Amino acid sequence: MTTLQMEVTSLANAVHEAGGPVDRSIREGSQIVALEAILSGSALYGRADDLLGRSVLLATTRQLTTATALMELDGMARRVVLCPPDLPVEHLSHVMELAEVDGIVTDRDVTHFSGPRSLYFSPCSRNLTPASRSGAPHHETEWVLLTSGTTGPPKLVAHTLESLSAGIRRGRSSNRQIVWSTFYDIRRYGGLQILLRALLTGTSLVLSEAGEATSDFLDRAASCGVTHISGTPSHWRRALMSPSIHRLNPEYVRLSGEAPDQPTLNQLRETFPNARIVHAFASTEAGLAFEVDDATAGFTPQAMTSVPGVEISVDDGTLRIRSRGNARGYLGDNAPVLKNSAGWVDTGDLVDMRDGRYVFTGRRDGVINVGGLKVHPEEVESVLGRHPEVRMCVVRGKKSRITGALVVADVVLRDDGSDRERDLSSIEEDILHLCRESLPAHKVPAAINIVPMLSLSESGKVLRRNA
Repeated sequence: MTTLQMEVTSLANAVHEAGGPVDRSIREGSQIVALEAILSGSALYGRADDLLGRSVLLATTRQLTTATALMELDGMARRVVLCPPDLPVEHLSHVMELAEVDGIVTDRDVTHFSGPRSLYFSPCSRNLTPASRSGAPHHETEWVLLTSGTTGPPKLVAHTLESLSAGIRRGRSSNRQIVWSTFYDIRRYGGLQILLRALLTGTSLVLSEAGEATSDFLDRAASCGVTHISGTPSHWRRALMSPSIHRLNPEYVRLSGEAPDQPTLNQLRETFPNARIVHAFASTEAGLAFEVDDATAGFTPQAMTSVPGVEISVDDGTLRIRSRGNARGYLGDNAPVLKNSAGWVDTGDLVDMRDGRYVFTGRRDGVINVGGLKVHPEEVESVLGRHPEVRMCVVRGKKSRITGALVVADVVLRDDGSDRERDLSSIEEDILHLCRESLPAHKVPAAINIVPMLSLSESGKVLRRNA
């Protein structure tokens, strides 16, 4: 083995080095597996060595099975592609071709896995077999994540364990019993960050279960003694609608994936007065950029230098990041350029300086064009969110033969706990009045639709379906 190979660190080795209590574990629903069992057992029937040097598609039903398989595959496989549960079947061949997949680890129906590839079926994580690993890792495994775009095939983003964990301080930093949890799926960047944070800091982890109601997940997280929990602002808005939120008593609440609005931050502070409320900016391509812990929307210029090894700039109103946490690039011969010649990742997130603080104004690719005038949905949503009756909202474009598009808002109202019959027409008009006072005419919604619930994507972001 070469000197370079000897320097490779695998996930399993890093977890060993992190240490932690002997009873640390990963839970998903009623299933629980001790970390020590994962480190000493095999979820792949001891056949990880057969995948040495391969490009492997990891497509399992449960998150827990994904986690146990990753422990074996990192350092053995040349590349591991994390297949999210919501990947459309029609995009599967595209993903496998771009990633040059020649081995598949799955417990799913293999009908759609066509072609001359090796198939290995992963058993239930709790039935681990004795491990037969061959010592030191052989490869710096490339971890491939899929972007969560709403249309077209996903882009494949290549990372390493080092870039994915660049923002995590490894090793156990406290003797306190910490239990992490997350609303995210670990096969997406946000969830994978929490999995690695738990594994590399010697703590336990509680995962959500597919199809699990928010209230059930909150009840289970509370019963498992969760102390640290993360999700998108949309995850948290939905959680705050559940009475079960009051069973939770976390020390640390984390938001990422979307720009948080001030009403959501205020509600979290009111609900968890003793918790540290942190919102972080991170993306699949750029990695972790900064963290803000003053429970205020936006970020200060000082926050841009808060994470060691991360450089941040605002160029033409767009946030750009250069750090060890940046992805290597996109897979594919004709893939778009992820970094410019100087190594900067353009996030596509627009920011504006207001009263000494940067605020997010939207995505460069998310503008609604109303008669030639630009509308950023997030700007309108921030105004809607200030109305005391509004719990969640999403602003979208609706096609118009006259202006090209109109601004439409879908709104979920707060439940005040009473049985009184509310005048919805009056509430709609009051919300529109607030918008007219706060926004130029072309940004005011043409319609307010009061709905019972908003749909979230698998990555935890509110779905913006244009019509």
